[in-house]
This record gives sequence, C-alpha cells and structure tokens, in this order.
Amino acid sequence: MNEEARFLFYAGDGTRIATRNLQTPSYREVNLPDEAQDYLAEKGLRDAVNVALLLGQPLLVTGEPGTGKTQLARSVAHELNLHSPLVFNTKTTSTAKDLFYRYDSLGHFHDTQFQTEGLSIEKYITYEALGLAILLSLTPEEAGSCLPRELQTVGPVRSVVLIDEIDKAPRDMPNDVLNEIENMSFTVRETGRTFAANPDYRPIVILTSNSEKNLPEPFLRRCIFYHIAFPDKDRLKEIVGRRLRLDSGFTDKMIENALRHFIEIRKLGKLRKKPATAELLAWLRILEKKGIDVNDKSRAEELSFTYSTLVKSKDDLELLRNTPALIAKYE
Repeated sequence: MNEEARFLFYAGDGTRIATRNLQTPSYREVNLPDEAQDYLAEKGLRDAVNVALLLGQPLLVTGEPGTGKTQLARSVAHELNLHSPLVFNTKTTSTAKDLFYRYDSLGHFHDTQFQTEGLSIEKYITYEALGLAILLSLTPEEAGSCLPRELQTVGPVRSVVLIDEIDKAPRDMPNDVLNEIENMSFTVRETGRTFAANPDYRPIVILTSNSEKNLPEPFLRRCIFYHIAFPDKDRLKEIVGRRLRLDSGFTDKMIENALRHFIEIRKLGKLRKKPATAELLAWLRILEKKGIDVNDKSRAEELSFTYSTLVKSKDDLELLRNTPALIAKYE
C-alpha cells in the first residue's frame, strides 16, 4: 500500500475503510501541542506576569490570534500550582455584571407563576468566572451554597481568571468593571449580598485582546500591558521543539525548511489572515504524518493540499496554491 492510500482514511469514493485494511485514527493518539507545561513564555512576557503578580493588577495581553495569549493563563495556573483557570469568553453583549454572575429572571418569573412560597432567589443565580474566583477565595462557610456543589469544599484557594477577547465587549464594559476588579468585590443586586475576595487568595486576572478596537484609556491605566509579537524563526524553532514531539524521521533539516516556508507564506502581502503559531504547529504535524519535506518538488501537489491547515479562507488558499515560488525554494 502506497503512502497516499495509507493516509486516506476517508477516500471519498464510497469504499468502506475495512476493505482498505485501515482503521479510523484515534483522537487520543494525536499529540496535542497546547499542554500548559510545554508553554514557553518570552522574557518580556514572563516579567509582565511577575509585575502583575507583585502589584495585584490585571495583566492585559495583546497579539495576533494564535500566538499563545489564551494558553498563558493555563501556564500561570500550572506553574504557580493554582486552581485551573476560570474562563470568561467575552461577547458583544457582555456587561460588567456578567463577569461575576447571571440572574435567570425569566426562569424565576416562570416559577413564581406556579409557586409563590419557598422560592430562593439564589436558585436563579449562576456565578461566572470572576465571581467564582472571589467565592473560591473564601472559606466554605463564607461562600455558603453559592458555589456549585463540586466546588463547595475547595476554598479558600487562589484562582487564575481569564477574560478572553475583552475587545469584543461594548466600549463601556471595561470601564464599568474597573472598581470591581481593583477591589475584587461585587454585589448581587437581586439578593443584596456583597462578596469580597480574601486578600491572601486574591484572584489573578489575565485579559486578552486581539486589538480589534481600542480599549478605554482609564481601563488601560489600571492594567499591566504586554504585546506578544510574532516570533522570529529561531524562537519558532524553540517553540516547536518544546511543544511538539515530532517523529525522528522528520529531521531537523525538514523542520528548518518548513519554518522558512512558513515565514515566506506570512510575508505574502495579499493574505487576508496570516497563519499564526497555532496553525504552524498543526501544519507541522500534518507534514510529519505524511513525511513531506517542503523542498521535495515531487511532492509539491501534496504540499499544496496541506495549506488548508494554515489559512482559513478560499482566497488565501488559492493564493498559496497559485504561488509557485513557495515550492522547493530552500536548499
């Protein structure tokens, strides 16, 4: 069986996989490249994290999508042996209150139509990432039954909170949450209860932004800021060595060629979205699985099909496939 047939788990011609002596590949066999212990922070980012820790201020991290902003929170939690990151995925409709809790007013109203006594409003409160982190900093007696059952006996612990893509929020939202983040406290308006974090277990807040729009100046002044620039070739090689366990058959020279090829792709001026580190790691995994050296002209067609791992639009894919200068450029 040739290499191409061995790789084609899905043939697209109606033949069953068993007749081709293949098995569907197991997801578990894939070496995921985003383990927290394999994250490699550059010196500037490491220093920014430590400054934020010392001052107790939020850390705002910007950079291209796929450069490791989100993974940073997992890395910090892993290295400091803290509770797993509590994640808030910002939406265009998010409000400051949503960082702490959500109130199911519709469910509450519905239930009151059938039961007028014995309804606890706490039943309709769901605590979100920053609210959970503050509650987890308290003793079980202080947090009461506000926490989910599986977390009620965990505290007091210090947590990492990731507020992802804060730039998606309405413009006023970051300013509205300033005092709460500084004081690490919030009030549930529906119950009148106020919760303040234990200073000894103050949550660590990391915010990410893709810089799609400018954030308010008052908010920026309260944050420690760091921009993750796209890595150069040497640093990419270091990241690959740390985060991928490539087969020995995929040689250092093949990796070197692939990195140069990747950098040339990023230099193409007409790309709508440049591939980032996350795409590079996935692409290298495909090259390894198929044993493709980007310098091998005889496999140029196969190489062109792997570009779908790097780009995410029809125009960008056509641009790569129709740029012959990319193929076998390095010796």
